[in-house]
Amino acid sequence: MNGWRRSGRGAKARLVATLEQQEVVVLRGLVGEVREMLAARSADAPADELAELTGIRTGSSTPPEDRVLARLLPEFSRDDPALAGALRSLHEPALIEAKDGAAVTVLESLPDGGGRVELTPEQADAWLTALNDVRLALGTALDIQEDMPEELPPDDPRAAHLGVYHWLTFVQDALVQSRMQLLQR
Repeated sequence: MNGWRRSGRGAKARLVATLEQQEVVVLRGLVGEVREMLAARSADAPADELAELTGIRTGSSTPPEDRVLARLLPEFSRDDPALAGALRSLHEPALIEAKDGAAVTVLESLPDGGGRVELTPEQADAWLTALNDVRLALGTALDIQEDMPEELPPDDPRAAHLGVYHWLTFVQDALVQSRMQLLQR
C-alpha cells in the first residue's frame, strides 16, 4: 500500500488505495481477532431478567480481566466504581456493537486476494474506528511504549509483530490525512 488518494468530487468523492494480498490477509486476520474478542466478551455478559422484560440490553458491570480487551473497553468512570459498573452495564453492549459494525465494514470492503479498496467517507470513518481498535489491541499485546525504539532486537519475541504495528499506524495515518482533505472541500 502506498497510501490513500481521493477519487471523484462532491457527493461522489471516495478514498482509494490498493492493497497487496498479504496486506489483506493481515487486516482480515487482525480485524477478525478483535471481533472474536469482543463477541466473547458480549457472550459472557450475565443474563438480566429486567433486560429481557424491557428489551434494554445490558452488559457486564465489571471491566474485562484481559488487558487487551480492557484497553478496547476502558472504564467509563474512574472516580466512582459503582457508577463505572452501572455505565459499563448500560453502554458496553452498544460500544461492542459499534466496534463490530466498523470491523464488518472493513472486512466487507477488503478485496479477496488484494486489489483496489474504494471507500465512501462513512466507510472511511468505520475503517478508522476498526484500525484504531486493531492498533490498540496489538499495541497493548506488544506492550508498545512511547519511548520504544523503532526496531527491536531480533531475539525479542515482539520484533516480528512490531513491523505490522508500524504498518497499521501508516495505514491509519494516511487514511486520516485523506479523510481530512475530504472534509476541507
